[in-house]
Amino acid sequence: MSEIRLDRIHNQYVIIAPERLRRPDQVKHYSFKVVSATCPFCEGNEDLTPPEVFAIRDNEANSPYWKTRVVPNLYKAVQIELEDVSKRDGMFESIAGVGAHEILIDSPHHDRNLVDLDKEALQNWFRSVIIRIDDLSHDKRLVYLSVFKNYGKNAGATQDHPHTQILAIPIMPQNELVFLQRNLKYYQRHGRGILQDIVYNEKIAKERVLQESGDFIAFCPYASAFPFEVMVAPTKRIASLNKCTRKEVVDLSALLKSVFEMLRGQLGDFDYNLSFNLPPLNANFENDEYMDAMEKNYTFSIRITPRIYALAGFEISTGMSINSVEPEECAKLLRGD
Repeated sequence: MSEIRLDRIHNQYVIIAPERLRRPDQVKHYSFKVVSATCPFCEGNEDLTPPEVFAIRDNEANSPYWKTRVVPNLYKAVQIELEDVSKRDGMFESIAGVGAHEILIDSPHHDRNLVDLDKEALQNWFRSVIIRIDDLSHDKRLVYLSVFKNYGKNAGATQDHPHTQILAIPIMPQNELVFLQRNLKYYQRHGRGILQDIVYNEKIAKERVLQESGDFIAFCPYASAFPFEVMVAPTKRIASLNKCTRKEVVDLSALLKSVFEMLRGQLGDFDYNLSFNLPPLNANFENDEYMDAMEKNYTFSIRITPRIYALAGFEISTGMSINSVEPEECAKLLRGD
């Protein structure tokens, strides 16, 4: 039986329609497997990338024997070197494409997805993201930070070596501004942020919870937009990933690895998008009114979206999603119930 559910984080409706699971030719698998000798992200090919801006290593920069490596994106969407200026021509307004677009190479190994990394390697991945958040926040021109992974062609990946993209820009996306406004109003009414209450209610409901590790929880969201979608979030208020202690990074790494093991157990080697939901890097004229309460009402999260079904006309034309697998059923399968 179909049901229309409200996703309170994005303030959008999602149609849960199990009947559509029976449609033919819906599952798409486009994961990468071929290793290239000239892969620019593989160890030993450091000269094929721009000079690194950060790496976890014990030797000189831009040489082999590293654990993680961050380099500027060769095909960058924005450029840190540009001057932050705006211009207007009648009703047409634009600003220079200022920003940072970086590639975090998850590991030296071409064929290791996040689930294949050992505990230390996964913790290094998290710590690399944290260090880049801290560093980029020092550039006061940069306001919004997007950290995401595309794995597999169906998720939009164009490079097969597993990597993470870090993109910082001088403006706030409109959907993020809308969320900050709704989150502040919710906090002013309830004394808690939206995600805080979602996590609290998921813990009470239990049926969509996959696992907890320390102060973190993984669950299939009530209004999941995609089958087997998983959210990982703190069970206490932690505004941003870079506010995590070393122990919290250890717990978060263990939980994320466990989640990917559950997903692989059900889906095999699947294509996916992973994204961090993070507060603004810095204040500007767009978000200034929300910044004072950010530490009190914002909670960061990670969202894993398997891309096992293709989007169709309804999703594209309306912005709404049709999910053919109930999140409660996904949670049962992932837990092995």
